[in-house]
Amino acid sequence: MKRADNLYEQILDPDNLRLAFIKAKRGKEQKPDVYQYSKQLNSNLNDLSQQLITGNFTLGNYHFFTIYEPKERLICAAPFAERVLHHAIINICHPVFERFQIRHSYATRIGKGQYAALDYAAACQKKYPWFCKLDIRKYFDTIDHDTLYCLLCRCFKDERLLNVFDRIIKSYQTSPGKGLPIGNLTSQYFANFYLAVADHFLLEKIQIPAYVRYMDDMVLWYSGKNELLEKQSEFVSFISQSLGLTVKPACFNSAAKGLPFLGYVLFYEIIRLNKNSKKRFLSKCKNYYSRLNNGLWNQKEFANHVTPLIAFTKYANAHQFRQQHFAKMEAG
Repeated sequence: MKRADNLYEQILDPDNLRLAFIKAKRGKEQKPDVYQYSKQLNSNLNDLSQQLITGNFTLGNYHFFTIYEPKERLICAAPFAERVLHHAIINICHPVFERFQIRHSYATRIGKGQYAALDYAAACQKKYPWFCKLDIRKYFDTIDHDTLYCLLCRCFKDERLLNVFDRIIKSYQTSPGKGLPIGNLTSQYFANFYLAVADHFLLEKIQIPAYVRYMDDMVLWYSGKNELLEKQSEFVSFISQSLGLTVKPACFNSAAKGLPFLGYVLFYEIIRLNKNSKKRFLSKCKNYYSRLNNGLWNQKEFANHVTPLIAFTKYANAHQFRQQHFAKMEAG
């Protein structure tokens, strides 16, 4: 793949910076930092342009908070001005990152997403008798800074842009030289790009016939059990040796037993919610009904939260589970 060059001037373009602001503020217009930035928008965008020209900008003044669903994670929220910078970079660099992705990588990509990944996985479950599911232990926390930078240098040529990438990468660490902040737009792209190297190795060198990845959730399929074990072992060795990541113990099984993937269990003829998804559904519904009944939410706020929760369960064969639960909520 030819290295991309002459991108920096496009990032600096006033129209691109304004578009970056529009994307960064989406859904956050009422927040004080967004409002303050908007009040002096032209001045702030001019300042950002000058900072990029001179290289004199500050990165990494993160605000930290913890979320607990679907699992406990430390989220790093960058200042709004920095989020505008991230969008300005990704607006221009997105096509380069996109060119490096394989067809069946589904996270943080336009026209892809969770349900497209599930559709493809369900189709593979019907076609192949054996699967192997893999994921990375503490993925974002263990991405190696130097390795990531070297991989970026294979795709991007502009030294000024690479310097900005390097500074963004080094603005955060969980241990010396490792870790990306969960919450940054650039982190999502860097993390998806980091494992794309393994995707190409698997498809081009190991030549697995069916594979899907959603960030660090990966599934391999094959017609023979022993052959799949051999290919999985070679793949895991590559991830460990070339990317410095630790793969959790593999979930290896017959397709007939059901594939646990992205909150569901995919069987040949049916899709079910997994146990953790059911627990989260029940816990969130209980919380939402409590907020409604105690007057903390009106009907519209309640519906805004419940609707996506119901949509998640509708992908599975969970009608009876849903109806029984809502009947209990209405009665109780």
